[in-house]
Amino acid sequence: MNLSFMLSRSNYRNLIIGADTKIPLYKGQYTTAINFDNAASTPPFVSVMEEINSFAAMYSSIHRGTGYKSQFSSKIFEEARSIVLKFVNADPTRDTVIFVKNTTEAINKLSYRLWDGNKKSVVLSTWMEHHSNDLPWRNKFQVDYVQTKPSGKLDLEDLENRLARHQGNVKLVTVTGASNVTGYVNPIHKIAELAHRYNAKILVDGAQLVPHHSINMNPKNPLQRIDYLAFSAHKMYAPFGTGVLIGPYETFEKGVSESVGGGTAETVTHDWVVWEKTPHNEEAGTPNLMGVIALVAAIKTLTSLEMKNIHDYENQLTNYAYSKLKSIPGITLYSHTSPAELRIAVIPFNIKGVHHEQVGALLSNHAGIAVRTGCFCTQPYIQKLLSITSRQMEFYRKRKNVPRPGVVRLSFGLYNDFSEIDVLAQHLERIAKNPTSYR
Repeated sequence: MNLSFMLSRSNYRNLIIGADTKIPLYKGQYTTAINFDNAASTPPFVSVMEEINSFAAMYSSIHRGTGYKSQFSSKIFEEARSIVLKFVNADPTRDTVIFVKNTTEAINKLSYRLWDGNKKSVVLSTWMEHHSNDLPWRNKFQVDYVQTKPSGKLDLEDLENRLARHQGNVKLVTVTGASNVTGYVNPIHKIAELAHRYNAKILVDGAQLVPHHSINMNPKNPLQRIDYLAFSAHKMYAPFGTGVLIGPYETFEKGVSESVGGGTAETVTHDWVVWEKTPHNEEAGTPNLMGVIALVAAIKTLTSLEMKNIHDYENQLTNYAYSKLKSIPGITLYSHTSPAELRIAVIPFNIKGVHHEQVGALLSNHAGIAVRTGCFCTQPYIQKLLSITSRQMEFYRKRKNVPRPGVVRLSFGLYNDFSEIDVLAQHLERIAKNPTSYR
């Protein structure tokens, strides 16, 4: 696929597999699917599928085979690390790329590597984190949570207060680059500077940020450097089971990985082991080469389009949708940003008197519109946004059959268009007026 020319916004849709797929509705009719659930997972780029199909004839085992295809596959796999490093402006002399399944596995892996057995070591997480950037730390470190403001935005003053309060015991500040609930983009370089001033390191969960904005791990100010970054290919148009953990070589050179086996050891006897060098000591088993091929193809396509162009277009979509929803009586919006404020294309909302799951079902069954409903693996953050008390959560804990609180989430990709938002607004207005009108 030739991407040497700059594509116009109207052509973004042509980059996606299945963007115009017809799907069945509740009463048997068919309509073109509308996907507003891109924060969960994105469809593949055409370029990704073409690259996978093109490479398939050369696929072979990597690192240990002597055949031509094996040697070629190994070369492609290793070259992919450099492409990933360049995409986020990491330092190739300091940083390594470890290929994993997804962001969740990346963060779990880092949690084991940073665990030093010191009971005083603290990890500062935040109230807006995905469970994947909260739960892995709990059984290894003291975990403290940086507060969010009433708007749901991160409170940087509270971050600094907690860094000072823990008196040098903070090992890591771990923060989402962008919220998968509200779309807020955190000032990761300011956070990095604060962390480094208190001798802590920073991990950025880039699962939501990387597909929508450029990331610079190595800015001019060394205090603002990003120590660790994790992200998933399935949220950036390459849904083939690959994720990335980027961090300094030195983090992974001492000790033993939490997952070992084939490919991680250089020499093995029943008495001792010589481990492979980083990053191979962290990649147990047969690597997902096809997933890495897909990731590289997606990176090349995103780079060709330019991340700023993607952000600008998605921001227009978000502003347009926000204005549409704001005009519908009965809709409550849970993100508060000005049109010029940095964010990703995510809008959370509820309709008064209609449970979030019902809204999602009506949109899907009667309009072919896919949204996400619930808490999106960020339950503490949703509880705070909805002002749900601990006592109320105990009620839900004891009564599992009671419908749980949550919100409806819209999340746009570069292939969505304004006409799709018009269709959404028409159906939301109908639901807000009378949800039973679909019967």
